[in-house]
Amino acid sequence: MLENVAIILKSPKYAGNIGAAARSCYNMGIKKLILVSETSPESEPMARMATHNAAHIIENMEIFTSLPEAIAPFSYIVGTTARTGRKRTSEQTPRDIMQDLLPLLPNNKIAFLFGPEDRGLTNNDLKYCQYTSSIPTADFSSLNLAQAVAIHCYELYYSIVESTREPAALPVYASSFQLEGMYEHVENALLKIDFLNEKSHHYWMKNIRQFLGRIRLTEKDANIIRGICRQFLWYQGSRIASREEPESNE
Repeated sequence: MLENVAIILKSPKYAGNIGAAARSCYNMGIKKLILVSETSPESEPMARMATHNAAHIIENMEIFTSLPEAIAPFSYIVGTTARTGRKRTSEQTPRDIMQDLLPLLPNNKIAFLFGPEDRGLTNNDLKYCQYTSSIPTADFSSLNLAQAVAIHCYELYYSIVESTREPAALPVYASSFQLEGMYEHVENALLKIDFLNEKSHHYWMKNIRQFLGRIRLTEKDANIIRGICRQFLWYQGSRIASREEPESNE
């Protein structure tokens, strides 16, 4: 599905950010990077930040002088912005947007559009966008262009992986019969050490049952607890028996 995805950078100020964006694309399986610029960026800073692994993305990068030309092949465009205002469409988080985009990916070309580092996308840029994405931050919002690209690439890749992952098999939980046997062993062990007395016996066992019930014990968990209690009872019994053995006459 990532074959239909592109990252578009409009008028980035620093060539290094283009290289860093290429590296993020490569890390998350996105092969297409598009630049909208009236001038060609410096190759050395781009290559340095892209590293050898993502060099092919820089080499195959398409460059356009106008935004309408760059976005022409795409059916859906996601504009990224940290700015708000009455003329701005309501923003969604990158994760929320990916859920909307996933069903569209197989049959539609989708682009993520990023503006220049100092001022971002203009209202005129955003008019081409069907979605507007804003990365939630704490009180201060000042993400680098390359960081914003990395976050969107990651969220897209993560959403695709999650959508194709088979649900984990649920464990086999202990049956009521197994739990009651376990509770009996727990109760006997606690009686042995006088943790339970006549007045608080039922109160404490009720709380212990509620506590262990919240954990949702599996068959294995219940057997481990029973094994501990059996060993404890055996140990206590053997110590008592050894103390009660008559002394030798020798």
